[in-house]
Amino acid sequence: MNNRYAVILAAGQGTRMKSKLYKVLHPVAGRPMVKHVIDQLNTVHLDKMITIVGFGAEQVKEQIGNVSEFVIQEEQLGTGHAVLQAEDLLKTKQGTTIVACGDTPLITGETYQALFAYHEQQGASATILTAKTENPAGYGRVIRNESSEVERIVEHKDATESELLVNEINTGTYCFDNEALFAALQEVSNDNAQGEYYLPDVIEILRNKGQKISAYLTPDFDETLGINDRVALAQAEKTMKKRINEMHMRNGVAIIDPDNTYIEPDVVIESDAIIHPGTVLKGTTTIKANAEIGPNSEVNNCYIGESTVVKHSVANESRIGDRVNIGPFAHIRPDSTIGNDAKLGNFVEIKKTSLGDNSKVSHLSYIGDANVGSNVNVGCGTITVNYDGTNKFLTTIEDDAFIGCNSNLIAPVTIGKGSYVAAGSTITDDVPEDALSIARARQTNKDGYVANLKNRKKD
Repeated sequence: MNNRYAVILAAGQGTRMKSKLYKVLHPVAGRPMVKHVIDQLNTVHLDKMITIVGFGAEQVKEQIGNVSEFVIQEEQLGTGHAVLQAEDLLKTKQGTTIVACGDTPLITGETYQALFAYHEQQGASATILTAKTENPAGYGRVIRNESSEVERIVEHKDATESELLVNEINTGTYCFDNEALFAALQEVSNDNAQGEYYLPDVIEILRNKGQKISAYLTPDFDETLGINDRVALAQAEKTMKKRINEMHMRNGVAIIDPDNTYIEPDVVIESDAIIHPGTVLKGTTTIKANAEIGPNSEVNNCYIGESTVVKHSVANESRIGDRVNIGPFAHIRPDSTIGNDAKLGNFVEIKKTSLGDNSKVSHLSYIGDANVGSNVNVGCGTITVNYDGTNKFLTTIEDDAFIGCNSNLIAPVTIGKGSYVAAGSTITDDVPEDALSIARARQTNKDGYVANLKNRKKD
């Protein structure tokens, strides 16, 4: 196998996006579009990857990380000029260089691999990744001769009327013999409508030198979509969502309504899980077998155990055990751990809390900064009062404790093992093991009070 290199074009600002965020950093399925390109190219085992950056260079570098080297294009003078910035790093190397665009997040690793293989099999100096579309407006046209050989690529703005009728388009992705590429780049001029140095001009230069030009026609035009505005961004999001959902369904996941289910690419879902409509699964979430998520739930960077149910709820950066029932309308905030066979019911919020096996917080409660043991029952309306306006404090509820309804546990405080807190109590001191704690005023009834009050109003 030849040595393989990649040059990724990611220097443009993307003015048509009408955004302060640089174009290649706009997310598709929760991941910056340039990161999709990087991740797919990494599947073809490159010897070197170089990303050309310009606008927003530091932000782009931060997103990509150390998987690529970087070169800055100080002036945006066209795609040919952009690739030329990698000259010092590549021009003396033998092998194949792929040039890919940072705004084409839908091209798969399989397509990149097929392009490399076709180029090397053909022994070509350049191979263009092409596609056919019924609406080629805005794309460069691939012009072939009578023998169907590629002669040149014409940009839309420079095309003649007859050339505009061609429906085979240049996707902006190429494979080149590396040495031939950098030699031809020296001859590219900016004598065109835009006054820019076009990379596609390399094709005609190489052909005029008698070198072989080939084209690999991908059957999936949607995969080659280049994103230049918000409309295309939404199209890419839709295509990526469909691709991800179909992958999970083929792996045995039941997605009830794929059109209304949003799953990011790093989510792992085991077979026989059920995903209901309106569900959003984000980050590095893992859903284990037979779990049931949704409808209308959002899960971000969480572990969800086997046979756990999450209905109409939100969970963030937490670990949830097996056979847990959550919701409807529960909110699990970061750094929480829910044990096996636990329950979090309607309008319950927990934050930075460990809830033990078989424990229940069934209704209308806030449990924050707490360690809750096993087999604990937390009654409706209970609050761990964890914040004094300056600092957060810990509430500890030990195994087998019972917290009555509408209790306030003023942290720092410990509720001992097996103890009871009477409904309506405000607990400010530790409760010993197996004790009953009552912290409320004694009830007083004033007979005849209402009748006397009404008589005074008449007077």
